Amino acid sequence: MLRAPIRRVLTISALALPLLAPQVGDVLPSIVAEAQAAQAASWKEYLAARAAFNAQVSAYWTSIADKRRGRNAKRREHLAITLDDYVLTQPPVYTGPSRPPGPSPEAAPEQKPRPYKPIPVVADLLKAAADHFQWTPQRPANELEFKRAYARIAFAAGLTREQAVRVYAFETGGNGNHASQSGFHGSRAISTAIGYNQLLTTNTVELLAEQGEGFVKLLTEKAAGLSGPARQTLDRKIAVLKKMVALARSVPDDWSQHEKIGDTPQGWALHAMVLDIDVGPMLQTHKLLTSVIFARIKGYTRPLSAAELEMMNLTGDGTGLDMVTMPLAMREAVPTANFFQRSGYERNPVAIRHNTVAKLLAVTDQRMDSNSNLPGAKELAAAF
Repeated sequence: MLRAPIRRVLTISALALPLLAPQVGDVLPSIVAEAQAAQAASWKEYLAARAAFNAQVSAYWTSIADKRRGRNAKRREHLAITLDDYVLTQPPVYTGPSRPPGPSPEAAPEQKPRPYKPIPVVADLLKAAADHFQWTPQRPANELEFKRAYARIAFAAGLTREQAVRVYAFETGGNGNHASQSGFHGSRAISTAIGYNQLLTTNTVELLAEQGEGFVKLLTEKAAGLSGPARQTLDRKIAVLKKMVALARSVPDDWSQHEKIGDTPQGWALHAMVLDIDVGPMLQTHKLLTSVIFARIKGYTRPLSAAELEMMNLTGDGTGLDMVTMPLAMREAVPTANFFQRSGYERNPVAIRHNTVAKLLAVTDQRMDSNSNLPGAKELAAAF
């Protein structure tokens, strides 16, 4: 085979390059433009789907709120609640196109992240009590001492051993102590909830405002039988408790007002009372007892099961009673979403997974069953 001279081949290639270069230059912008158009179309489809979904979700949670207001109105009129008074469908689930890669064309201007707001842990509560009241809670010699004090006060107040032990088992995992804090790891926690029934700072402020005078009376009666250093210690505690009660009662008896106090170092100092061997068991007891009393006031006289009491402890008395008073047949049909705000529901995987009242109560009972067999729960049961 004859081969072209190398010089001739190179010459032809060199002549061809100027002809090919403009073609490549023309193709690349076209490819880029097509890719950009496809990306824009993907974003347009996605954003339209998300907008439609958000409108659907918004309408759903509006209907949840409307139904809740309707139920409350019927209760005020002493009218029967039926299935028609609940939303019977589950919250919408997004099934549209996936989010395209890259930044959204509708992205908002970048904002500075909110500064981290630390959640006080036990060490912070103790420091606050020392700083603001020159006082330190009297801690139990051991956990059994606290359990015995709690059992004695809870039983005298009318709580049953089953209620106290099973709620403890659920709230603390069956082995918690009087200072167990929600999600505590090292130096951080996910909540201010502390103790056997996981009181928040706001719970403590509210209980001191509403029940504090009764706590003072009980401690004063106890002090009357003491003398010497023990009497002096308790007298000092009573004086501090009176100051704390006065602070808690310095605002209207309203959850939002108590929450504001609870979010201050002075409120943290009040929350340190949950650690005290005398006052802590009273606070833990009344956290549950107020729910029992609330149910009675609303005309619900049947004893609350531990799971029902936990629903009130967990979601608030009004919302919990809504579930508790529901006939058994209705519990199978009513979604748990009816008892939450949207933000709270979407952060609660248990309520989402166990998405009817019946399922939520059942899984609560199951956890109580399992955790009640752990050493901490057994020790509390034996203290009654």
